[in-house]
Amino acid sequence: MNRRTIYITEFDMKRLTKLIEEIQDSDSQDKNYIAELQEELDHAKVVASSDIPKDVITMNSKVCLVDQRTEREEMYTLVFPQDADISQGKISVLAPIGTAMLGYRVGEVFQWKVPAGDRTLKVKNILYQPEAAGDYHL
Repeated sequence: MNRRTIYITEFDMKRLTKLIEEIQDSDSQDKNYIAELQEELDHAKVVASSDIPKDVITMNSKVCLVDQRTEREEMYTLVFPQDADISQGKISVLAPIGTAMLGYRVGEVFQWKVPAGDRTLKVKNILYQPEAAGDYHL
């Protein structure tokens, strides 16, 4: 299977690696999701925050995704687990969709499994990316 190259900032890599270590050392229910996140990080190209392309989904990015089956637009902000709140569209990086969208670029399509099968989403645009806005340490 060909893996895509995702971009991740040095700062996000450090925080996500720490998150994975903390969860592995705990009794958290999130343990089920960290293997998938770790696999994504193992294939990431790590860059300085100032060098991340502006069209890449990073932590705390607010994005507009389009469901490829229904053509419905969905807005999400990719956050750390403690900040997740689905009612506000804040999706944890440990949720399947959160892990799936990390590092994707505008125009790219990704899939993830849900109980009813696979969902396919296209990254329509990034409404806010901290690095593009100069907010390097959210």
